[in-house]
Amino acid sequence: MADYLPHTPEEVDEMLSFLGMDSLEQLFAHIPSAVRLSQGLDLPAGISEPDVAANFTRYTDANRAQASEMLCFAGAGAYDHEVPAVVKALANRSEFVTAYTPYQPEVAQGVLQAIFEYQTLVSRLSGLPVANASLYDAATAMVEALNMAAGATGREKMVISAGVHPHWRAVVRTFAHGTGHDVVEVPLKDGATDWGSVDVTGAAAIVASYPNYLGVMEDMSAAKRLAIANDALLVLGADPVAAGVLKTAGQWGADVFVGEGQAFGTPLAYGGPYLGLFACTNDLVRRLPGRIVGETVDSNDRRAFVTTLRAREQDIRREKATSNVCTNQTLMAVTAAIQLGWLGTYGLREVATRCAQGAHFLFDEVTKIKGVEPISSQPFFREFAYRVPKKASKVLSRMADNGILGGLSTQALNSDGPIDAQCETDRVILVTATERRTKADIDRYVKTLTKALS
Repeated sequence: MADYLPHTPEEVDEMLSFLGMDSLEQLFAHIPSAVRLSQGLDLPAGISEPDVAANFTRYTDANRAQASEMLCFAGAGAYDHEVPAVVKALANRSEFVTAYTPYQPEVAQGVLQAIFEYQTLVSRLSGLPVANASLYDAATAMVEALNMAAGATGREKMVISAGVHPHWRAVVRTFAHGTGHDVVEVPLKDGATDWGSVDVTGAAAIVASYPNYLGVMEDMSAAKRLAIANDALLVLGADPVAAGVLKTAGQWGADVFVGEGQAFGTPLAYGGPYLGLFACTNDLVRRLPGRIVGETVDSNDRRAFVTTLRAREQDIRREKATSNVCTNQTLMAVTAAIQLGWLGTYGLREVATRCAQGAHFLFDEVTKIKGVEPISSQPFFREFAYRVPKKASKVLSRMADNGILGGLSTQALNSDGPIDAQCETDRVILVTATERRTKADIDRYVKTLTKALS
């Protein structure tokens, strides 16, 4: 014990004596033997701090070199967007990087205001009046939305489209084992949700994505009608970049919006850290998970910012709470606010437009290749899936050997759960284009894909 915990043998003996026990084994005797570790963990021997630092440097350098040499057409929730120098310079300032959690408003006005501005921007992106101070990522935000729906309706049935990102759905299913939610997944037909194929009676939430994970821009009117007919919440997982040119979640009538904020200033890096965007209607504000920063005035009538409406959290409501989240992704949220502030309304529209134009040009060129065909005839935004005559995993591997991250196999993407029939074999590739991809990049992609299929 003394090697790993800050307790000396004397302190352990004093504790045991106070408890009237003779040994640590007696202290832990009430724990069933089946769940106790009977021997040491099979871990390698420890190494020195300089050796650890050297290993991380080697991994980082290798990753940086590989990433700089690869053209990224992979998406599915993690996108290779431009991160402007101004965003890096401001977000990496020590005031943000080392800031302590802002419980004490008297010493955290700067960070609190930055979060407040972030909330305002998320509210505009979502088209909903109230946003929180962020969550861990979009998947956990989706779980929190379903918890909110259960608390608001008193029901446990969650009807979720298979168009929602497979990883988000996998996290929802995992949490449902503990919450008791009954998760009903609705299959896709021609890339769009076939709402008529399942019974939605008694649902607490109707859950969809806009666009869905295959890039298809579904008409959310059907989902909204189902939500109204069943007195359920409409939870919409939406691409925040798409809000630059498409309807917002609020315009579709969503009660809750969730989204992934990685696209705003956070580079691709080993799958994280990410940023969960979350907003809702005024009626649901007292069930909003996590933190909210509000604007007020201090004792001298000066504008000030504080964390507010915390009664929903476990520290006060305890068993009545529908969430135990009491934190947020401050640094990622501030970074997103800086990126959005730098872009502005017209900048976001330009990014969204360039993504859509690049993806549609890529679609036109890819589908000219012999043996390649789209899996859906539905309109799409910046992402689409196509079928190849060979194993998608092997095609993507060959493309990677030639410096192209060609997308993702939908079969691999859905490895943790049910998969749409159109994507169930290793023949379908999901691909995207961001504003960073030039015509020359796309021409290279098409040439490399053609070679990989030959």
